[in-house]
Amino acid sequence: QSQNTYLRQWKCKFKDYINSLMVREAPPADRLCSVCKKDGVYRCHGCFNEPLFCTDCCRIWHQRHPFHRISQWTGSFFQETSLIKVGLHIHLAHDGTPCPSSTDYSSDFFEWSDTDDNIDDDYPEGPFIPPVRDPDHPAITVVDKSGVHSLSIWYCHCPGAISRDMQLFQAGLFPASCTRPKTAFTFSVLDDFLLDNLECGTSAMNYYSKIRRLTSSIFPLMVLDHYRELMRAARQWRQCKLYKWHGFAHKDDKPNEGDLALFCPACPQPGINLDLSAGTVAQPDDTPSWLMTRYLVMDGNFKAEHMHLVNPSDEVSLMDGLGFMVSDERYKSHLAIARDHVQRSDCNNHRAVNQANTSRQRLEATGIGGCACARHGCFVPHSMVDFQKGERQMNMDYALSQALNYKTNGISRAITFYDINCQYNKYLKDRIDSSMYLSIPVGMDIIPGIGLWHVHGHQDSCYVRYASNFIHGTGRIDGEIMETLWAPLNIISPSARGMGTPHRKEVLDYQMNDCNFMKMIRITKFLARKLKEAIKGSAESKLAFQNLNEMAHPDMVILWEAEETLAHENRAEDPTAMDIYEVRKQQELRLLQAQNCPEHPDINPPGRRGAATWLATGLTIEESQISLSKDVKRLRMHPTDMQLLRVARCWDKLHTQITSFLEMAPTYLGVEVDVNDPDFPLNSVHNSLHDDGEDFSDLDDDQNPDPDTHDTSIFQPELTVIPLPSNIGELRCRELGLTNLMKEEIALHEGQANDALHAIRVHLGDKAVLFCNTVRSAKSQASSTRAWTRVRSVETAVNLNASIYSKCQSQLAKLSDHDLLKKYIPLKKDDLKASSAVADPNARGQRDTTLSWFWSLDCLVLPDISGRPVPHVLIIVYRVNWLRTKALRDRWSEELILVKHEMQWSINFFDRRAKQWLSHMHNATSAGLTGHTCYAARQSHIYHQLAAHAENAFRTMIDQLDIPVQIVGGTG
Repeated sequence: QSQNTYLRQWKCKFKDYINSLMVREAPPADRLCSVCKKDGVYRCHGCFNEPLFCTDCCRIWHQRHPFHRISQWTGSFFQETSLIKVGLHIHLAHDGTPCPSSTDYSSDFFEWSDTDDNIDDDYPEGPFIPPVRDPDHPAITVVDKSGVHSLSIWYCHCPGAISRDMQLFQAGLFPASCTRPKTAFTFSVLDDFLLDNLECGTSAMNYYSKIRRLTSSIFPLMVLDHYRELMRAARQWRQCKLYKWHGFAHKDDKPNEGDLALFCPACPQPGINLDLSAGTVAQPDDTPSWLMTRYLVMDGNFKAEHMHLVNPSDEVSLMDGLGFMVSDERYKSHLAIARDHVQRSDCNNHRAVNQANTSRQRLEATGIGGCACARHGCFVPHSMVDFQKGERQMNMDYALSQALNYKTNGISRAITFYDINCQYNKYLKDRIDSSMYLSIPVGMDIIPGIGLWHVHGHQDSCYVRYASNFIHGTGRIDGEIMETLWAPLNIISPSARGMGTPHRKEVLDYQMNDCNFMKMIRITKFLARKLKEAIKGSAESKLAFQNLNEMAHPDMVILWEAEETLAHENRAEDPTAMDIYEVRKQQELRLLQAQNCPEHPDINPPGRRGAATWLATGLTIEESQISLSKDVKRLRMHPTDMQLLRVARCWDKLHTQITSFLEMAPTYLGVEVDVNDPDFPLNSVHNSLHDDGEDFSDLDDDQNPDPDTHDTSIFQPELTVIPLPSNIGELRCRELGLTNLMKEEIALHEGQANDALHAIRVHLGDKAVLFCNTVRSAKSQASSTRAWTRVRSVETAVNLNASIYSKCQSQLAKLSDHDLLKKYIPLKKDDLKASSAVADPNARGQRDTTLSWFWSLDCLVLPDISGRPVPHVLIIVYRVNWLRTKALRDRWSEELILVKHEMQWSINFFDRRAKQWLSHMHNATSAGLTGHTCYAARQSHIYHQLAAHAENAFRTMIDQLDIPVQIVGGTG
C-alpha cells in the first residue's frame, strides 16, 4: 500500500484517535494508586502507560528512575510538578541506601500524605521547582534528556569516601565542577547531545533550548540556563569517549599525533592490516608492484570558517593534534617560515589558485583543508589544517606531508588527487625540500591526478595528463569523494564558527572520527558492491579491447604498447608524455592532404581540388547562420539602436561570405549548375532554428519574439540555404556526378559533430565548476550576480554548440552511404544538464546518475580491411582509441585486484583490533581492573564480530560469483 492509502485510513479514524487522546487527560474513574490501590495523586509521564501513584509509591518506585517527569492531580487537571515534592532523595554509594555515617539524616523533608491539602506551600506549583535550600544537603540541578531536574543529593560521608564530584560521576552524573558541583549532566543526555550534533548538526544552544522546553512548555525561560556548562561538559565527555574508544584508558602512555582517530580499514597499512616483512596474507607471488599504494584526495572547504577570539591566550586545549586537526604549535611554525608564492594559473581560472590570497579580516580561519583516502573516503588522521588567506599551497603542503607520513612505512608510491594538481604539483618537491617542517617518506613517488569531475573544467590537455583513467595502478577512482565528506561537516560548521579554537577543533575531530567509524562498519557492504561492479566492468572492458585489438596489425600493437610504457615512465618528469591519449580530430586535414595527392587523379580531378576547403567554408557559414539566428531571436520587442546596428553588421559580414561562397560554387558543383535557378534549393528560405529539431535556448517565450517582427525583409542571410550537397539532395548530386563531394561533406560533418560535442562537454564541465566554486560560495548579491552572469554565458555557448550539432546531424541524415547516425543520435535538452555524473558514476552519491550518451562517445575509426594503405591520420585516431580502450581494460583489471586485496585487508584490520583489545583485557585482569577487563572484552568481541561478518559476506559473494579468491579467516 502507498503512503496515501494509510492517510486515507487515518482520516476515517481520526475522530476516534483524538477522542482517545483527550480521555488520557483525566485520571481513571476510581483514581486509585496502581500499586497500593490508595488514593492516587501523581501521574508519571515516564513510566509505561502513565500510571497513577500515591505519594509513597511514587517516591519508592522512582528511587531508580529519578528523571521521570510527573504531574499532580489538583482536583480538576494534572499540573506539572517534580519528584522532589514527594520526598525523593538520591543516595550516592551504598547501593542507593542512606550512608551509615550520615548522622543528621531524617527520613523525609516533610510530613507526607496522600492528599493535596497538607503539602508544604514552600514548594509552589510552577514550571520549574526551585532547589532545596539546605546547606547540609543541597539540591543539585541535573540535566537529563527528559528535562532539567532539581534533586536532593545525599553524599557518602564514610571515612575514605571519594570526593563529591567522583561520587556523582560514578552514579552516572557528569559534574559541571570538580570542586563544589551544583550542576550535573546525565551520561545519557551527553550521549544524546553528541549524537544529535553528529547526525543533525544540532548546536549546544539549540539542544539546551529543547531541554528547557521539555522542562516547561509554558515558561521555558524560567528554567535555569546551563548552556555554557553543557558546552564545557560536552568537550570533557568527548575527550573521555575518545580515550576510552582508542584504548588509552587501559595504558599509561600518552597518545601521539593522530592516535585518537580512526583510519580506513581497507587501505594498506603496514604493521596493521598487512605484514610486508613476511608478505601479505593470501597474496600470490605475482602481486603487482603498484598494489602497495596510498591513494589520497586533497581538497579545501570554505564553509568551515572561524572568527577571531577575544582572548586567545586563555584558551585550553584538551586534545591538540591527537585527532584529525594538526597540532597548533608546529603548524604555526611552518606558516611563519613558509614563503607565499603568488602563482597565477596557466590552466583555466581555478579558484584555489587565483584566489589563494583572499583574506577576510574578521576571520581567524577562512576554511579548512586536508586529505582523505581516495578509494573509501576516510579522513587521514592529523592531516587537516586551517586556512588563513584562502587555500594556499603552504597550507596544503603541510596537510599532504602529514598524510604521507601517517602509517606508510614500506609504502613507496602515493597517488594524490587535487582539483589544481596541474599547478600545485609543479614545485611541490622544491617546497618540501626547502622546509624543515615538511617531509615525505624516503623513496616515495608522488603521482598527481585530478578528479574526473573537476578535470573537465581544465584545459583539454589536463584530461589525459591527470585523469585517473590514465594513471597506472589507480583502479576505478573518481578522485572526487572528498566533496561528499564535507556535507556533514558543513552542517556543524556554522555552530563552530564562534567557538574557541580548541573547542572548534575538537568538534571537527569528533565529526570526522564518526565519519570514519561509519565507513568502517559499512566497509563490508561497500566492498561487496565494488566487487560485483569490478567483475562486470572487467569482463566488458576485456571484450571491448579484444575486439579492437584483433583489428590492429600486430606490428602496430607492439609499437603502441612501447609508446604506452614509455609515456607512463616519463609522466612524472614530463606530463606531456601522456598526450599520446589525446584524440585529434583531423578529418579536414586528411581531406586536404588527399585532394592534393597527385597519385589519385581519379578521385581528385584537377578541376575539383580544393573542394574540402570550399565545403569547410560552407559548414562555417552554416554555423555563423545559426549563431546569427540566435542573436536575432534574442532581440526583444523593442531593441535598441546599438543592438540593431550590431545585428546589421553581422548580416553584412555573413552576406559577404555567402556571396563569395556562391561565386566558387560552379567550380565544384559544375558549370551546368545555376545557383540562381528558381528550382535550385538556394532560393528557398527557412528558419534554421525551428526546422532542425529542438531549440536549445533557455530564454522565455515572451523574450523571443518572432524574427519577422523586426525589419529584416530586405535580406536575411542567416535563413539562406547554401548549395552544399546535403542541401542539393542525394539524387540531384548523383545526376551531377558529385558523389565524391558528398563523401567529403560526410567526413567534414563527422569532424564538425565531434568538435561540437567536445565543446559541449567542455562548457558543461565549466558550468558544473562554476556552480560548485563560484555560485554556491558567493557571499554577496554583487558576487552572486557576477557568478550567474558567467553561468548564463556558458549556457549560451552550450546552446549554440547544441544547435550546431543538431544542424550537423540533420545534414548527415540527408546523405547516405554511411552509418554515422548510429553514432550521432539526436540531442535532447535533458542531455545538456551539468551533472555530477561527469565524474565516475561509481562515486559515492553519484551511482544512480548516468552520463548523457555523448560523454562516452567512441570516436573509433577502423582501418581499411581491404588491404589498401590506411592514411596516417586514421592510424593516429585508431591508435588513440586503442590506447584508451586498453587503459579502460587495465583500470578495471586493477580495480578487481584491489578490491580482492581490500577484502583481506579489512578482515586483517578487524582481527588486529580484536587482538589488541584481547591484550588489554589480559593486562587489566592481571592488574585487577574489573571494569577495564569487561570493556576490553566487549570491544574485542565487537571486532571479532566485524571480522566474522566480513569474512562470511566475502566468502558468500565469492562463492556466488565463482571467482578464484582466497580469503584467510580471522583469529577465531
